[in-house]
Amino acid sequence: MLIDLKIKNYALIEKLEMNPSPVLNIITGETGAGKSIMLGAIGLLLGNRADTKLLFNQEEKCVIEGVFDISSYNLQELFTKEDLDFDNQCILRREISPSGKSRAFVNDTPVTLDVIRKIGENLMDIHSQHDTLQLGDTSYQLNILDIYAGNTASMGNTTFDIYAGNLSYLRNYNESYRQYKKLESDYKKLTDQLAQAQKEHDYHAFLLNELDEAGLQENEQEELEEELKQLENAEDIKLKLTQAVQSLTESEFNITSALKDTVHTLSQLSAFSNKYEELRSRTESCMIELNDIAGELEDAERNTEADPERTLEVQERLNLIYTLQRKHQVQSNAELLQIQRELEEKVGSVLNLDTAIANTEKAMKAAEQEVLEKAAILSERRRASFETFEKELYTLLAELGMPNARIVIQHNEVAPSATGTDDISILFSANKGAQPQTLIKAASGGEFSRLMLSIKYMLADKTALPTIVFDEIDTGISGEVAVKVGKMMQQMAQKHQIIAISHLPQIAAQGDSHYFVYKHDTEDRTISRIKKLDDQERINEIAHMIAGANPSDNAYQSAKELLSL
Repeated sequence: MLIDLKIKNYALIEKLEMNPSPVLNIITGETGAGKSIMLGAIGLLLGNRADTKLLFNQEEKCVIEGVFDISSYNLQELFTKEDLDFDNQCILRREISPSGKSRAFVNDTPVTLDVIRKIGENLMDIHSQHDTLQLGDTSYQLNILDIYAGNTASMGNTTFDIYAGNLSYLRNYNESYRQYKKLESDYKKLTDQLAQAQKEHDYHAFLLNELDEAGLQENEQEELEEELKQLENAEDIKLKLTQAVQSLTESEFNITSALKDTVHTLSQLSAFSNKYEELRSRTESCMIELNDIAGELEDAERNTEADPERTLEVQERLNLIYTLQRKHQVQSNAELLQIQRELEEKVGSVLNLDTAIANTEKAMKAAEQEVLEKAAILSERRRASFETFEKELYTLLAELGMPNARIVIQHNEVAPSATGTDDISILFSANKGAQPQTLIKAASGGEFSRLMLSIKYMLADKTALPTIVFDEIDTGISGEVAVKVGKMMQQMAQKHQIIAISHLPQIAAQGDSHYFVYKHDTEDRTISRIKKLDDQERINEIAHMIAGANPSDNAYQSAKELLSL
């Protein structure tokens, strides 16, 4: 529950602090005094988006801080999941700088808005007039029935430990549904892929067959191009090789003979110095190397012959390779081989897709069956709660001055969706003999307020939410009904901290603590302030709420009587 709230530099609030009671807190004040501004600040604390236009002083940062006692609400797992240190006291803080930069903290640890939102929604539920309007939405009504039936095991918006390990009935169904939809999407993608692959299969198979028949080899192109050069220039090569051999071995002044004479001469000199022996050895090595070269040149010359048939064969093979390269728009044999491998995968993928589709279809049907089974359990639990929900809500509405109200839950079975196979609509009539209709058509503003309060009252025991904030949920009611609304809030406050903004004296008198929001004019601007009223101040404020600016003695007496109730 909220034990301390500080607001600094927000809208009309220069600085504000309140320490609400753990039970029922009432906030009153004139219209425009700043009650709703406080709710806006609390909304920022719970993760709402910030706007620098709301800074009281545009040159200073806005700070909103709430201290919560969370010792009894089993939030350790949530803090662990978000990698936050847990303490029995949790401090949420938002800071908005004049530049527009927003920062969020949980126990002085910087966090994202998403994290502070997850923490905050487990600490407070703010009911605004917008929520009352939401009551007309069928998806909102379905969520109400799920909480009532225990399908969400709700702690704020967090589900926990009642079914299938530690998931709620609704969460367990929803996870199965998401898995089914994923498999359904995968199946469609595979079938689309197969249809496209089948269109291209024949063409890819033709291209692959053409490359297979070509029998391409690594480095084949380079080797054939070199061989073709040899064949096309065989006569010139043979002539030059002959000349080279003759220069080395057969001419009058051939190199090998000269080297042989040099070796002989250096052998005679080697007796005079080791240097000459070294030179002899080196010259002899040169002679041996030249003899080897001459031998290889002779072999090359003997093996070089013009071969028109082989030349034609190599040319045709290269022409085939060049044609394939142009067709596939590549420059090398290696790229052609890569294309061949890719075509093999594409052609083979059609067969692989058939297997993948069959496996995915089987898994999808199993997942669909699981979804239907879990949807049936969820639906059965919902339908089982209809009668008790209708009776309990009718009883509460009768106590709030609507004895002729009728509540009927209309149910239709629909195709599986994220929320199950149920289409729910709460039908309502306030007057005897009137046919129940949808809430949008049948309920007035005051009736909506009483409906919402009754539903909140019914759901309060089914949630572990520490703090509930009501923003003028008493709109459209008065008199004895207002007294009963206050009593309902008192009963809710036995298990939840309640903070209620009200304009009715009957409700204001029910509070354990009463705060008054008012405007204070300084020399240059108007600011909002809040104060906790003592006993006499409460009498004065409630008397003003009854009779206006100048209450009579009767108004003061009525205020005392309301407080004594």
